[in-house]
Amino acid sequence: MVVNGSDNLVLTGGRIHCPDGMLADGWLSVSGERISGVGVGDPPPGQHLDLGGAHVVPGFVDIHCHGGGGGSFTSADPAEARTAVETHRRHGTTTLLASLVSAPPNELADQMAALTELVTDGELAGIHLEGPFISEARCGAHDPAVLRDPDAEVVEDLLKAGRGHIRMVTLAPELTGGIEAVRRLSEAGVIAAIGHTDAVAERVWAAVDAGATVATHLFNGMRPLHHREPGPVGVLLDDDRVTVELICDLVHLHPDVVRFAARHAGPSRTVLVTDAMSATDVADGSYRLGGLEVEVKDGVATLPDSGSLAGSTLTMDAAFRNLVHGAGLGIADAVAATATRPAQLLGVDGDTGALRPGLSADAVVLDDDLRPLGVLRRGAWADGHVPKVA
Repeated sequence: MVVNGSDNLVLTGGRIHCPDGMLADGWLSVSGERISGVGVGDPPPGQHLDLGGAHVVPGFVDIHCHGGGGGSFTSADPAEARTAVETHRRHGTTTLLASLVSAPPNELADQMAALTELVTDGELAGIHLEGPFISEARCGAHDPAVLRDPDAEVVEDLLKAGRGHIRMVTLAPELTGGIEAVRRLSEAGVIAAIGHTDAVAERVWAAVDAGATVATHLFNGMRPLHHREPGPVGVLLDDDRVTVELICDLVHLHPDVVRFAARHAGPSRTVLVTDAMSATDVADGSYRLGGLEVEVKDGVATLPDSGSLAGSTLTMDAAFRNLVHGAGLGIADAVAATATRPAQLLGVDGDTGALRPGLSADAVVLDDDLRPLGVLRRGAWADGHVPKVA
């Protein structure tokens, strides 16, 4: 019997995926909320749980997520936000940014205020503003009526309303004031991400030079790659200063495209994201993403009128599996893209994102098919669910 949150929990007989490689028949010990040891051979004393050869990987870090379990981060309802957090935690996400979609600045301020307690309590790692500073030509499932240029006053107002909780802002650098906004966000310690953009290559280069470091869901919501005008895709994928998000549901991107992008960017620049909306982990039907109605059929979310993809119903454990089974990359690549690199990007790699002593005991136990058997967050099993292994 393993007690939830025990100070002496020892996972034994697992395939432990550490920064230096996988430990076969390894063990991982937890003291309180922290990893106290990792190794092979005789495990330390404590309450042992034999994993029977299951994989143990770091807890997932999702930097782009709009909701789940029927709850949305855009609702300005803390209860809905908590439902979304708990939904994704069951699927292995132990660190999560709450993403908001384009809306008038006063509405964004109200939405951010509703998330403050969850950020303060550590349930959320911060807030991501996806818009409203994006291109109407590439707005996808964002309401074009609320889009605007990133003038300095509005940028400052949003930073103030965020109370230090804004960790990333997605914008289109070709908009009036776009480069200046990138520079201001970078100065404020906020990740400037390029996305939903129709910019030509020269403008994207200027944004990266000004401090932009992330490509928001590469390929999706941006001018496509062309052999005579590389646009955002060509610049962002090829620039070593930029980390690229990939929505690895194999709907937004073909498996071959996922493999191509992840191999070119490499594990130090590739991050898997869900871009999940409220319909994640619940039934098909009609939902809302910001101010727009979304139809979900067979797990694919689209706008009824245009058929444009409207976020996803992806979870990070499925993204992990898809990278390995669908795109044909290795488990080490999946660990880097779902935990190590996003933790580094958020600056929390001194606390999470890897299985090593001293870090938070955030881990996911996966079966041979890479499906979660149990999720540890800060040394406690999510939902009190202790893994049952054969």
